[in-house]
Amino acid sequence: MALFGSSEKDSTASKKIRPTVLRVQNVAKELLALAKSYDVKVNTIDFNILEVQTYTRMSDGTKETEWEEISQDELYELDDASALLNPHFQIKQMYEVEFFSKKEDAQYKDFHLAIGANATKCKVYLSIKEGSEISYNSRLEKELQILINKQKVRAGILIYIFDEMMDEVISKLCAHIRVQEKVTYAKNETILIAESYEPTLTLNDKLILHYNKEEKIDEHHKVNYASRGFIKAVKKDEILIEYVKAQLGKAGRNCRGEFMAPKEIEGDSSPSFTVDETIREEDTPKSICYIANENGYISFENNVYAIKTDVAMDEISFKKTGNIVSGLDSDVNISVKEENFDKDAIGMGMEVEVSEIDIEGNVGSNAKLRALRATISGQTHKTAEVRADKLSINVHKGTAYGKNIHITRLEHGVVDGDVVEISQALGGEIRAMEINIEICASHVKATASKLIEIQKLQGSENTFIIDPLLKRSVKQDLHQNTEAIEKFEFEIRDLKKDVQKYKDLVQGGMTSFNDVKKRLVHYKKNGIKMPDSFVKKYKQFQKIQEHLKALEDTLSFKKNELEIAKSKTSVFQDDIMDARIINRDSWRGYNEIIFKMLEPPVDLVFKPKEGSSAKIFGVVEVDDGEFEIQALDA
Repeated sequence: MALFGSSEKDSTASKKIRPTVLRVQNVAKELLALAKSYDVKVNTIDFNILEVQTYTRMSDGTKETEWEEISQDELYELDDASALLNPHFQIKQMYEVEFFSKKEDAQYKDFHLAIGANATKCKVYLSIKEGSEISYNSRLEKELQILINKQKVRAGILIYIFDEMMDEVISKLCAHIRVQEKVTYAKNETILIAESYEPTLTLNDKLILHYNKEEKIDEHHKVNYASRGFIKAVKKDEILIEYVKAQLGKAGRNCRGEFMAPKEIEGDSSPSFTVDETIREEDTPKSICYIANENGYISFENNVYAIKTDVAMDEISFKKTGNIVSGLDSDVNISVKEENFDKDAIGMGMEVEVSEIDIEGNVGSNAKLRALRATISGQTHKTAEVRADKLSINVHKGTAYGKNIHITRLEHGVVDGDVVEISQALGGEIRAMEINIEICASHVKATASKLIEIQKLQGSENTFIIDPLLKRSVKQDLHQNTEAIEKFEFEIRDLKKDVQKYKDLVQGGMTSFNDVKKRLVHYKKNGIKMPDSFVKKYKQFQKIQEHLKALEDTLSFKKNELEIAKSKTSVFQDDIMDARIINRDSWRGYNEIIFKMLEPPVDLVFKPKEGSSAKIFGVVEVDDGEFEIQALDA
């Protein structure tokens, strides 16, 4: 909000100006001229408005008509849209003003007023500065109106027009000052005192490509040039493109009396493209929206927008495509076919996230691939990472995560899944609930929670582990269950002490209670008023009995909860008792079988002998609380 004037106290100039009466239209301009001619500062000059004359006329720009004066009684009739919003209507004010040097002892020198307005000058505000002081007098209402009007004309704001609210504002201010007698403003106050016709801006049309989401970069982050959006993934019912129609603005007139014509509409961004049945069009008075009918990625060919799900390419690389991250639920299916085996189908450092992907070729170093289903006919680099619910890899050297994973040849890679099938394992680490290896060579570490099965063992230095807490969620469940058991045991210990304490109170006071009870029955039967002390003792003992019953019920509940928690722990232990390690072949070289027990928390280790034909191994309880690994088919 711009401030047009201020009555703050300045040092009084030594020079004085002779009282001068002038008829002017621009008071601020005349103040500057007087200050210059007398060589004084503008803020040392004050003025009084002696008369206001308001003139109007109609002018179409080709023929000027004479200005006609209207009386002050007719001014408020001007506040009418039909006249004021007519571009040919003009209005001005002339002021007969007396100029003179400002007095040092002016009555309202400590009451600092200013007039401000918004950018269009269609809203005018009275500002009272913090620290301003004013006392009540019988002429205050009239003199405040004079002070405010002086500030308005100095700012070029018309008076007695658009300011019907000013009388009420001044009345409220004076009422407050009258009650307080003297007011000091602790903070700035801003009050609306005039409002004219605010124009509405013209809006040019524009075409917004919502699907073309730009990555926002702030000054602290570098641009990721790999994320160039080769595929623009979209979701069903997502607004893809929006054509915002042009809106011609509405005219206005500000508090200076100036007509404000709206700007003409510029340019034309109306759609020149078409869409197919995968995109619907919704037309409203303000815009046309183009909305996806299905998941996929947006395609623009031959001036036609469409949504597709299948895309084929020969490589995904920094140079050619950049990262492709459309989302697992995007329904985007990619087929990558790199015929040159020396090149990577998924290039170094690339990130890919789609619903399904089929790769004929290799996955390069530091590449990251995520999908619901993925097939890799080549090999994965040792630093590559692949994640898919259903995953098939020919040669795997990197890291793979999934639910159902099939690997033709594992070469020292890492596999973490639910059910894992390996045709040939030449070293590496496997973690899953169930693991099946057709041919197991050497240096393989396989950890399962339920089953490890080897069809043919060709090497040695392998470790096969059963760990019921293999999965993080299971570990968390056991940890929470252990904490629950400790909590219940602590609560039960305290409850037992409380129960015993109240049992002793009940047993110790039972004789006295029965005696009181008999007496109360006697008093009631014979219509004798019962002594208050007897009634009080009776009720106190009843409360003790009730509290004991509540404690016993709580103790019983906590014991049941403890048993349930302990039974959950036994379920984890039962899982390891049911788990199996199976080698359908004979044992060769040095290999280890390990079962990780929970109760007691120890590792049971078994080393099958060279040439042993024992095939199925599990944990057997040989004595109460003592377990060992045994061949169950021996």
